[in-house]
Amino acid sequence: MGSELFELTRTVAPADIDQLGHVGNLEYLGWLLEAAEAHSAAVGLTWARYQELGGVFVVRRHEFDYLAAALEGDRLRVRTWISSTARASSTRKYEIHRDATCVLRGVTTWAFIRLDTGRPCRIPEPVLSAFGIETPSHTPT
Repeated sequence: MGSELFELTRTVAPADIDQLGHVGNLEYLGWLLEAAEAHSAAVGLTWARYQELGGVFVVRRHEFDYLAAALEGDRLRVRTWISSTARASSTRKYEIHRDATCVLRGVTTWAFIRLDTGRPCRIPEPVLSAFGIETPSHTPT
């Protein structure tokens, strides 16, 4: 089971536009990472909290489908949610919408690592519960 939907809004600025006259690929990536970090912070998982827990998520893989161009002045909704988790990883999905048009769909695989070793480890229960993800010890009977 995944997390609740989290959403940010963004208005495309002149600095976001590439040589082709639309939002550049790296801008989209930055917005998606910003949304993931804001989602974590919104549920109480700030950098300081991750340090207390001794671990943090790092990117293993990004995959994006660019479906329509976003242009200067467009008001966009950047949506993200955790769609699934495994022992030491999670899958986070993203969509960027302009009005009724989906501009981008994406997915990132994240690994949860120990800060002291950099090695993958089980996602701690406090992290899962912060996102509203049920664990076997949390599942109602």
